[in-house]
Amino acid sequence: METKGESMSSVYREIAHNGLWKQNAGLAQLLGLCPVLAVSSTVVNGLGLGLATTLVTALSGAAVAAVRHLVPNEIRNPVFILIIAALVTVVDLSMNAWAHDLYNVLGIFIPLIVTNCIVLARAEAFASKHPVREAAWDGLMMGLGLTGVLIALGALREVCGRGTLFAGLDMLFGPAAKTWVWHLVPAEWNYQFLLALLPPGAFLGLALLIAGKNLLDERARQRALRQKTLTQEVSA
Repeated sequence: METKGESMSSVYREIAHNGLWKQNAGLAQLLGLCPVLAVSSTVVNGLGLGLATTLVTALSGAAVAAVRHLVPNEIRNPVFILIIAALVTVVDLSMNAWAHDLYNVLGIFIPLIVTNCIVLARAEAFASKHPVREAAWDGLMMGLGLTGVLIALGALREVCGRGTLFAGLDMLFGPAAKTWVWHLVPAEWNYQFLLALLPPGAFLGLALLIAGKNLLDERARQRALRQKTLTQEVSA
């Protein structure tokens, strides 16, 4: 018999699986593609925007869940947007204060988290119907799922476009991080492949990631089907 603790654990595992993989915002739902495609030219840019979005999705999920019984349906969406806007303002000012160089690179895409479909969609579809802890966990997993896509796409574009990896880490970790950059192509070659760095490269890179996810999902489905068939044959 399944205990309450095991039941809750399975709920959190399912939420994590949905956010990180099954309902991944960047690969499955295809939400928030504008910042995904525009910012993901390097790993650091993708990581910065991804972590900012994750913080907003997790906190907004918890906040919306906490007030869901107090807000009338007629004004629910405006209240949700106000909560999200307040949290984005906090993140925006914090990045401006403590990661100013990265803040300048990301530019308008930090304030635009307010209008990101991922944040408002999870507030409406999940946080407004679930307890605080589950809503915060869902927001965290959805944000981390998007962050993973941003990092993978940024790495792909940076390697193909510049021949480097982790360029710009000093914007997050200070001047000492300049030595952490991996030069996969010798710096003196001045290598640059513009297609990977421009918007067409973002579309192509995202298409490759989506194709990879679909391939893995199909392989998993085939394995499950073979296992089910084998089980039926054994039981017969």
